[in-house]
Amino acid sequence: MRNTVYCRILSVAALVFALAASAQDYPSKPIKLIVPNPPGGGNDLVARFVMEKFRDKWGQPVVVENRAGASGSIGAEAVSKAPPDGYTLLVTSPASLVINKSLYTKLAYDPDAFVPVSVILAGVGVLVVHPKVAANSVQQLIALAKADPGKLNYASQGTGTIAHLAGELFQSMSGAKSVHVPYKGSAPAVADLLSGQVSMMFSELAPALPHINAGKLRVLAVGSEKRNPSLPNVPALSEVLPGFAFSYWFGMVAPAGTPSAIANKLSAAIAELKQGAAAKRMLDLSLEPIASTPAEMATFMKRESERWGNVIRVTGTKVN
Repeated sequence: MRNTVYCRILSVAALVFALAASAQDYPSKPIKLIVPNPPGGGNDLVARFVMEKFRDKWGQPVVVENRAGASGSIGAEAVSKAPPDGYTLLVTSPASLVINKSLYTKLAYDPDAFVPVSVILAGVGVLVVHPKVAANSVQQLIALAKADPGKLNYASQGTGTIAHLAGELFQSMSGAKSVHVPYKGSAPAVADLLSGQVSMMFSELAPALPHINAGKLRVLAVGSEKRNPSLPNVPALSEVLPGFAFSYWFGMVAPAGTPSAIANKLSAAIAELKQGAAAKRMLDLSLEPIASTPAEMATFMKRESERWGNVIRVTGTKVN
């Protein structure tokens, strides 16, 4: 019995030593960034910003692998089962980390077990409608929806996404009833919104802004607590529905057991996105570089988990 316990202690010690040694040499081989969403959306764009930074900084190949499905659970599960060596990482929107655990009764991974690396950036949320919708303000949209409950519908990138929950919160706070239409990612949702197949969307500003500027979408409000400099004449939703706010953010986490030295090294590299050409590219897309530390991300995720968990409880949102 003693020999068995002693051997286990030695094995754990050897593993810890090996991980510490690998952290010093990290990275020494290709890195894989798993995105739990389809190509073409905001999450995919963020991962490719990070891919370029890591590749240029360390001279190692970096690949982005899209594993979409089940509100981000498929990609998150894959990363949760990867070796904790920093070579397989999850770049994700909130669904995988802070929403699914309140929305689903059972998951194949533990969202709280990941090692936080960094909240990479945040994006402004906007309420946009197709021009055929006879509403030029949030108040008019609410009145329209109340006059004919269920006539209007709203798109999202999928069940459990920020767009979905923002729509549910909007209905709960305004009393305006509409139908949720989930898509597999941002690209098909925006495409159907542009064609008029759906009426509205609680979208990220970045992919919607070119269509707003071209007159193909009408923006009624921003999701930030105050008006946004990119759209100074557009009211905040909170001006009509006090306390209503939604925004988008994207973060990176690593499998449980990943050494803190590796997480810190990754976080420091992401922080460089706040400088130079990369920062300008993001700001031009109405994306704000955040680049938090692992500890800051842990605190942020706890707060976001409580926030969206409360929205799910208050609205009674369920998975169909």
